[in-house]
Amino acid sequence: MPAPSATAVREALREHFGFDALRPGQHDALRSVLDKRDTLVVMPTGAGKSLIYQLAALLQPSGITVVVSPLIALMKDQVDGLRARGISAAYVNSSQTAAERQQVLASLRAGELSLVYAAPERLRLASFQRTLRDAEVALLAVDEAHCVSQWGHDFRPDYLALATARRQMGGPP
Repeated sequence: MPAPSATAVREALREHFGFDALRPGQHDALRSVLDKRDTLVVMPTGAGKSLIYQLAALLQPSGITVVVSPLIALMKDQVDGLRARGISAAYVNSSQTAAERQQVLASLRAGELSLVYAAPERLRLASFQRTLRDAEVALLAVDEAHCVSQWGHDFRPDYLALATARRQMGGPP
């Protein structure tokens, strides 16, 4: 299926996020993601990296975008912002009760979400991997990807398992 037109991108950007245009660098990155290419986006804080995968998630004809995020507070902030804009998003993490997590997983399985946020540790759980394998994962975004570097001060070994988790999801870009 061809990538959405420039008009469709502008309309979604305006409707869901209230912006008339993308910032420099965002357009090329978004086009790469929409063309189903693996894409690395390196931009300063506040430059709009998250908007790229959030907008791409909304422009996918089907499937969910899985966002790997290292911090519960960041997940909550992102999901609250998306929900405030009427976008179906959720997170799965240890701050939730078992019942809350089960509700999110049920929504995920039912195809009711555009985006789901999870920590890299969650993607190592066999039960979560099964849920993602059964869902149609269209995109995989690794937010705060500097945590992937084992030389960084906040390296988390579970990032090393993302390639395996991605294969389990069917290899989404």
